[in-house]
Amino acid sequence: MTFVVTESCIRCKYTDCVEVCPVDCFYEGPNFLVIDPDECIDCGLCEPECPVKAIVSEDDLPSHLAEYLELNARLAKKWPNITIRKEGPGDAKAWETITEKRHLLEE
Repeated sequence: MTFVVTESCIRCKYTDCVEVCPVDCFYEGPNFLVIDPDECIDCGLCEPECPVKAIVSEDDLPSHLAEYLELNARLAKKWPNITIRKEGPGDAKAWETITEKRHLLEE
């Protein structure tokens, strides 16, 4: 099992989660983070660190967000690893409550 970064992360891209990950399984894209499911050890430390609740267990992934499991796996192979917290984007706060952001994902 793995944890999955979902739509809420798009354009917010807070990185509080990466510092607590004991296996460094986060990868960073232009406006989104992903978890490599092959590296995730299902420890759950990242989930409570996300201020927008974008990280969920694969077992709890709502069906309307199912595509994010595949997106995390695919993009983790493409993007660079991130292990240190960075400041969020300057406009992240404005995106926190917007729910439909899939079309904004920059791959």
